[in-house]
Amino acid sequence: MSPTTFPAGPEQGHVTFLGAGPGDPGLLTLRAVEALSHADVLVAEHEVLDVVRTHARQGVSEVHTDTDPSDPGTSTPQLKVVDSASTTSGVPAVRDAAHLVMEAARGGRRVVRAVTGDPGLDTYAAEEMLACAAAGVPFEVVPGIANAVGVPAYAGVPLRDAEGADVRFVDARTASDRCWTEVGASDGTVVVSTTLDSVAAAAGELVSAGRKPDTPMTVTIAGTTTRQRTWSATLGTVAQTLKQAKVLPSPDGGRPVIAVVGERSASARREKLSWFESKPLFGWKVLVPRTKEQAASLSDQLRSYGAVPSEVPTIAVEPPRTPQQMERAVKGLVTGRYEWIAFTSVNAVKAVREKFEEYGLDARAFAGIKVAAVGEQTAKALIAFGVKPDLVPSGEQSAAGLLEDWPPYDPVFDPIDRVFLPRADIATETLVAGLIELGWEVDDVTAYRTVRASPPPATTREAIKGGGFDAVLFTSSSTVRNLVGIAGKPHNVTVIACIGPATAKTAEEHGLRVDVMAPEPSVHKLAEALADFGLRRRASALEAGDPVTRPSERRPGARRRRSST
Repeated sequence: MSPTTFPAGPEQGHVTFLGAGPGDPGLLTLRAVEALSHADVLVAEHEVLDVVRTHARQGVSEVHTDTDPSDPGTSTPQLKVVDSASTTSGVPAVRDAAHLVMEAARGGRRVVRAVTGDPGLDTYAAEEMLACAAAGVPFEVVPGIANAVGVPAYAGVPLRDAEGADVRFVDARTASDRCWTEVGASDGTVVVSTTLDSVAAAAGELVSAGRKPDTPMTVTIAGTTTRQRTWSATLGTVAQTLKQAKVLPSPDGGRPVIAVVGERSASARREKLSWFESKPLFGWKVLVPRTKEQAASLSDQLRSYGAVPSEVPTIAVEPPRTPQQMERAVKGLVTGRYEWIAFTSVNAVKAVREKFEEYGLDARAFAGIKVAAVGEQTAKALIAFGVKPDLVPSGEQSAAGLLEDWPPYDPVFDPIDRVFLPRADIATETLVAGLIELGWEVDDVTAYRTVRASPPPATTREAIKGGGFDAVLFTSSSTVRNLVGIAGKPHNVTVIACIGPATAKTAEEHGLRVDVMAPEPSVHKLAEALADFGLRRRASALEAGDPVTRPSERRPGARRRRSST
C-alpha cells in the first residue's frame, strides 16, 4: 500500500482530491493513477473525466459536473449523478459538489474528486475538504500540475530563467484593484488565468496599473492538448491580434486561457522554445483504418508527433466457418506433428491463443517447436503470449522476407518435415509455395476470416469525404478498398500515405493521389514518413513567411503540390 493511501472505513468512506492537470493525460502523476485504480466513484467535470477515466477500474461509478442552469452568472459546480445506485426516479439529481462528494463516500466507498489543474488552486476544492473534515470523512490530496504552470511550459514560455524574476499568478475573475496595482507596478512575469474574450480587458488593467503597452504577452487556449493554440502580442496589441486571427468575436469567447506577460514571453524567444506546437504533425487529424488492436501502437506513435489519431476499423475478424481444420492442427501441434509454426499476422497469434485457451493450453505447448513471425508486431504479440520467436525476417517484413531467412528442410537435422501455417481466409500462395520449394510440407490452415467492417458513424464518413481529416494511413490494399467501400473516398486535400508500392497502386486505382510512401513496409516507418512530410511542409511555410496550417485548413480548390518520400 502506498504510504499516502488511506483505507476506506466501514461507514464514512474515503475521498481523494486529485489534480488532473491542464489537459494532457500524460501529466497525471503516478500517485493519481494509483488512486484512480482503486476508486469506487469518480466525481469530476466532463473534461476531467475524459482525462482520468482510462485509469479507473472497470465498473467504477462516474459523476460529472455541470454549471448551475438556474444561474448562468455563476460557475459553482453542480454534480449530476450518473450512478444508478444514487438515484431512484431515473432523473439525474442535481446537488452541490460538497454534498454529493459526501453522499458518494457513504457506505465505505472510495471517492476520487478530480479537478482541473491542482486541488490547491481550485476555487471550490477547499470547501469540499472542509465539509469532509467536519463530517469526519478521511481524505487525502494528490497534487496535480497547475494550469498556470503547465500551459506556459507547453507554449514554450519559461516563467523564470538565470536572470531571475518575480512570478505573479492572477485570476482575472477574482482579482481586486489592489491586485492589479501590485502586479502592474512589478517588472516580473505575470501569469493571468482568464477567458478568451476577457484577455484584452486584463491587458488594459495591467497598462492602467503601470505596465508599458509594448510589454510582450502570449495567450494560450486549450493548453497541453493537441487543440492548443498560442498567439504572441503585446499588452497594447493583443485585442487587434486576436481580431486579425479571427479568434474574436467568437461564441467560444468564454473558454479559459492562460496569458503570460513579461519579457520571457517575447515572440523571438518563443519561436526557439515552442517545442509542443512545432511537432511535425501537431493538431493533424489522422485517420488510421485498421482493426482497433492493430491500430493501438500506431496511434501512440502518431500522438508522439502531435497528431490526433482516429481509429476506423475497416476489417472485422471472425472465426472460420468450419473450425474442425483448426482444431485438428492445434491437436497436432501438441502431439508433435510439426517442426515449425509460422505466424503471418497478429490476428493469427490471437486465433491460436484463443484456441489454446479453449483447450486449457498455454505457451508451454510450443515446447520443442520452432516459431516464426513475419514481423516485429507479430513477434511482440507472441512475446506477450509467452513465446519468443526463433525466426523474424532480418530484412523485409513480409512473406518474401520470411522466406529469405527460412532454412531448407534437412532430413538429418529436422526430424519432422511439416510446417503449421495458421492464416486468414485470404490465400498465402507466396509463402506456401516458397516453403514447399525449400522441401517442407505445409498445413495451410484457415485460423480466422477477414470481413469488411461496418460503416463508421455518419459524422466520420462526412469528415472523410469533406476534408475533415488531414491525413489517412493505408497499411494494405485491403484497407484502401474497404475504407472507400464503407466510408467513401477521402477528400483531395487529405494527405494519402501508403505502406508500399502495391498499396499505393491500389490507392491510385481508386482515384487517390499518393503523397507519402514508407521507405520500407512497416507501419512505424509509415508513421515516420508522414512525420517527415509534415516537418518539411512546416519548414516550407515558415521559409515562405506563410502561416503554418494543417492540410484540412487549406482553402477549398487550392492547388497542392505532389510530394513523396
